[in-house]
Amino acid sequence: MSSSNQASRRGVMTAGIGLAAAALPLAAAQAAAPAAAKSGGKPNPAHAARAQSGFVTTKDGVQIFYKDWGPATAQPIVFHHGWPLSADDWDAQMMFFLLQGYRVIAHDRRGHGRSTQTDTGNEMDTYAADVIALTDHLDLKNAIHVGHSTGGGEAIHYAARAKPGRVAKVVLIGAVPPIMVKSAKNPGGLPIEVFDGFRAALVANRAQFFRDVPEGPFFGFNRPGAKVSQGLIDNWWRQGMMGGAKAHYDCIKAFSETDFTADLKKVEVPVLIMHGEDDQIVPIADSAQLAIKLVKKGTLKTYPGLPHGMASTHPEIINKDLLAFFKA
Repeated sequence: MSSSNQASRRGVMTAGIGLAAAALPLAAAQAAAPAAAKSGGKPNPAHAARAQSGFVTTKDGVQIFYKDWGPATAQPIVFHHGWPLSADDWDAQMMFFLLQGYRVIAHDRRGHGRSTQTDTGNEMDTYAADVIALTDHLDLKNAIHVGHSTGGGEAIHYAARAKPGRVAKVVLIGAVPPIMVKSAKNPGGLPIEVFDGFRAALVANRAQFFRDVPEGPFFGFNRPGAKVSQGLIDNWWRQGMMGGAKAHYDCIKAFSETDFTADLKKVEVPVLIMHGEDDQIVPIADSAQLAIKLVKKGTLKTYPGLPHGMASTHPEIINKDLLAFFKA
């Protein structure tokens, strides 16, 4: 094909894209016109939606970043992310449930993402207090709390301390409770040397460590025949590097050594525990299979062959099962 023909073809394609882009707002306006006419040209409050983000300031002056999308009157879902990520790790769930009509909220844990890079308070009691500050600020009631990995510990730790009426249900996905580290009371746990290795790798070269984890065990991309997503790897690294190294270092102790046994026993609301059977980060035998024995109203759902990051690798499966639990 000659250069003049190629240029002509590119011009036609560019023009076509431009026309399509211009048509989208017109089509949206035409679709909205009948509804606007019925309401006298004014928005219908019952269908009014918001898309916003902001910060809540905690008692110790830390700013916690959050996203808050969807109708203010809809049932809220609060998402708690894993280490060392951010609220962005829930994009596939936030968009799905927003389109289902829910109000969806996700925050960056202190020291992570866009929140203050804290030197102190990087432990579960303070994480839960930060969630209390957020839910009080947004006045969330009858909320469903969904936590992945470290966020599962945070979610159950918060739910055990929440004011009456704040929490409707809890979901733990690949979550760390009851406790990860091996001890006399938890002989099936991971040796402390595993977590010491995490700390050493973070100090030595955090940027490379945050490549190795998603390229390997987190998404199961180290398994033979795995369908590798470079986008997921890059997004994991991007989120991790947004946070503070000190907070990430401290959080390793928080997610590995905190004992959530009392929290699991205390929570009165229904709890769904979801876990990949090929989870290489939080082995199922010493987490989900023990946690289900401790909750009062628990359901355990396991997934053969799925990895720790299954909410990102298989959102079509996880979102469907979450929706069923929410509506049950």
